[in-house]
Amino acid sequence: MSVLQRLVGRARSAPRGTVRVVDPNSLNWLYITYNTVEEAVRVTKRGKIRPAAMSRYRWRDPRTLEITLRRGERFADGSPLDAGSLRRAFDEQVRWVSPHPPGTHFNIDRRTGAEVVDDRTVRLHLPAVDGLALGKLRATHVMTERFWRDLGFGYARDQSGEGHW
Repeated sequence: MSVLQRLVGRARSAPRGTVRVVDPNSLNWLYITYNTVEEAVRVTKRGKIRPAAMSRYRWRDPRTLEITLRRGERFADGSPLDAGSLRRAFDEQVRWVSPHPPGTHFNIDRRTGAEVVDDRTVRLHLPAVDGLALGKLRATHVMTERFWRDLGFGYARDQSGEGHW
């Protein structure tokens, strides 16, 4: 039996063991995050802000941004992504001194309040006018309740979600 025949024979057997992916790039956390979490908005290659989990937004006044999520939005595990999910993302984000290591210009002011209006609507009450608030939503990662309970960016292990990068 040739080496190729033995390899093909192994390939047909049932999977065994654990595959560990190692990415030594210092930005691997960023690539993983942006491809595994939800955000209210995404940004195109040309820098245009487009709705993702959000279906629309409107400024109720210069310091109040109202966000409406898409109807029936779900996380990859099938759990619902709703206004409570977005509110939880804001609540968790303000626990950190610097939520976004690439730069504080991504941070929504920690004094911002997130009000759940109904199952699809959240109002952000900003402490000051912030013309970049909509774009900053790109860096507000919305996760499942299971994520916050079981992983939470390392809270259980490190008592913080920052500093372990």
